[in-house]
Amino acid sequence: MNERIDAKRLSPRALRRRIDPAELGFETTAQLDTFDAFVGQARATDAIELAARIPHHDFNLFALGPEGTGRHAAVQNLLSEHAARRSVPDEWAYVNNFESPHKPRSLRLPPGTANRLEKAMADLVNDLASEIPAFFESEEYQTQRRTIEEEYGQRQETEMAEFADRARAENIALVRTPMGFMLAAMRDGKVLKPEDYEKLPAEERAEIDEKIVRLQEELAQVMRNAPKLERAGRREVEKLNARTAERVVAARIEEVEAEFAEIEAVVTYLAEARRDLIENAELFLQAAARQKEGPFPEAVRKYHQDSAFDRYAVNVMVAHDDEEGAPVIHEDLPTLDHLTGRIEHVSQMGALLTNFTMIRPGALHRANGGYLVLDARQILREPYAWDALKRCLRSREITITSMAERMSLASTVSLEPEPIPLNVRVVLVGDRLLHALLTHFDSEFAELFKLQADFETEMDNSEEAVVLYSRVFATLAARHDLPALEAGAVALLLEEAMRMSEDTRKLSLRLGDLSEILQEGAHYAEETGRDRITRADIERAVAAREWRASRIEGRMQEAVARGTILIDTEDAKVGQINGLSVIGMNGHRFGRAARITARVRMGSGKLIDIEREVELGGPLHSKGVMILAGYLTGNFALDLPFSLHASLVFEQSYAGVEGDSASSAELYALLSALADLPIAQSLAVTGSVNQLGEVQAIGGVNEKIEGFFKTCRQRGLTGQQGVLIPAANAEHLMLREEVAAAAEEGTFHIVPVSTIDEGIEILTGCTAGARGTDGSYPADSVNGRVEARLREFAEARRAFGLLAQGRPGDGRT
Repeated sequence: MNERIDAKRLSPRALRRRIDPAELGFETTAQLDTFDAFVGQARATDAIELAARIPHHDFNLFALGPEGTGRHAAVQNLLSEHAARRSVPDEWAYVNNFESPHKPRSLRLPPGTANRLEKAMADLVNDLASEIPAFFESEEYQTQRRTIEEEYGQRQETEMAEFADRARAENIALVRTPMGFMLAAMRDGKVLKPEDYEKLPAEERAEIDEKIVRLQEELAQVMRNAPKLERAGRREVEKLNARTAERVVAARIEEVEAEFAEIEAVVTYLAEARRDLIENAELFLQAAARQKEGPFPEAVRKYHQDSAFDRYAVNVMVAHDDEEGAPVIHEDLPTLDHLTGRIEHVSQMGALLTNFTMIRPGALHRANGGYLVLDARQILREPYAWDALKRCLRSREITITSMAERMSLASTVSLEPEPIPLNVRVVLVGDRLLHALLTHFDSEFAELFKLQADFETEMDNSEEAVVLYSRVFATLAARHDLPALEAGAVALLLEEAMRMSEDTRKLSLRLGDLSEILQEGAHYAEETGRDRITRADIERAVAAREWRASRIEGRMQEAVARGTILIDTEDAKVGQINGLSVIGMNGHRFGRAARITARVRMGSGKLIDIEREVELGGPLHSKGVMILAGYLTGNFALDLPFSLHASLVFEQSYAGVEGDSASSAELYALLSALADLPIAQSLAVTGSVNQLGEVQAIGGVNEKIEGFFKTCRQRGLTGQQGVLIPAANAEHLMLREEVAAAAEEGTFHIVPVSTIDEGIEILTGCTAGARGTDGSYPADSVNGRVEARLREFAEARRAFGLLAQGRPGDGRT
């Protein structure tokens, strides 16, 4: 083993922090009290509490954080607690606007009133549908109607009789024919025949003709008066009908008015309904006539379901019967219709018809007076839904607009329901990126959503936190009706929480993932007939989760084992090193080794990042490569121009490369190529570097180490293999047991380094070297060899420059 590795490698205990089950203070979680609060989320819960309490309307909330941190559960539970202490909000209904039917009126009703009003109006219609026809069929009504009809009929007959008498007095007869009435001359009380009339003297015929013309004008006047009398008679009948209907309607509607006398809006509506009922009493008579043709007896029929009586219906939008507190509504599919409501239509004879009874409520209606919880990403995906929500929050009223109207796809006449005043607290649940994008690109967002509940992803790992987490696991087991956990199972879950946080000083707050592991472990315990969840069950669950998600990782390891992807784990080579990267796919992260090579020659000071040149390198990776040039120019041949041409590449990389975690490995490869010293291929490297040569912490250190370990294990562990990591990452290590066991056996090593000099010594087995009092590095050190090589390049470049100018060199080489 390399002596430097042996001196600096981490002890097996440092590779995985273990929790002793005996120190937890319980045997199983059945001995623990449950913990219903939200551990580690004080900042977020304070924001939710404020949003639930504050009365000002623009203090809506955005709950932001990654999946699995309990955002939805915290929002739902905390809002429900506050909602239970609030009063039940008012109810809302739409009723007919009798003057403008296309503009239905909204009614604000006290809690528990809307359904009663709906039933009262339905009963009113049903009762009137029986009582009005009965009154109109009564003997009293029929007698009064016959009297009116006889009176006006007699008046018309009297006028005709008086005219006939006047004509007869002038020897002119009024004759009824199939074509109507006509006048004819009389003699001795008999109508003259045409031939007898022609025999009369001309003077007498002229006198008769003159009488007939005059009397025809009088007859025409009498005939013109007949329709007037008929109309007058009809009006009298209508008045009789109105008086009769009013007697029935007034008696019945007064009962309804008495029930809702304290609600001014209802009293006003009932007054309008009374006038319309009286004016349209014939609707009930027509319904009664249709009923006689139907199959059911009259007492069975529910007349309020007849579309003819929709005008008197009450369309309940929101009712809170038998409810306590304010509503908390979670809308899973926040489309425009589901959010603000919709107006339905029915097809009849090829036309689309609608009325106010076809108005349907949306989530804003149901949440009015309470809280509405929405998934931010979902509402932004739905066309026009986000704009509609903002419009309603700005105007503080709910206006129903269909998608067809917004897109100008419908030109039919539709309804314009009266907007309903809105008083709701909206809570959006989303991730941090979405919150940042809305804040940056939507100028109205910050005004409407003044509060943010930022959920933590981790908390400090302390004794108090361990106790709280143990109670949380007990709560999860009780909530999902799972067996109790043994102390060993709890200890392993806590260790898994440390691994998820990538820091042994922290515990992950991704309780969703931990709950899934717990439930899967409970399944394995129940399969084997145990009434407790053991450490072995949790170990099996963790291993099974990784196995299910590791198909791509397995294929990559297979490609390395078969030599398709070239990775060396033995010998030493110049300008070649094993870098490490992390790949995330479908929620599973794994590490893989990548060969990094460097080639150097004299040049004009250009350091070529091949990944960047072909646009496969991201900006952070390119930044890391440019830092290497800063390190070289700041540490070597300071008195000469930087005359290096170098190229760096991730071999067999066919996708994008991003991040600077391989910059230290790239620098090691460059130093190896410049010093012409081979690097041990049994070691892999991760860590970023700054211009001062300090190795900096990176992410995914556990996955990177485990990825290279699997590669080495496939080929056989030799005791020389290991990984160089930044010293700052040492406290982030929570490696799997198999890696820790190999380290304990001395077959795999984890070596922390703080500087490039430390790392290059371990990789090459050669002293890095420091500048002496004369300002130069030792000639046989790595840094000395690098500086000498760079000086050679500078001198060679100078010589070429002189040759290009036609001047001989000064003898220096």
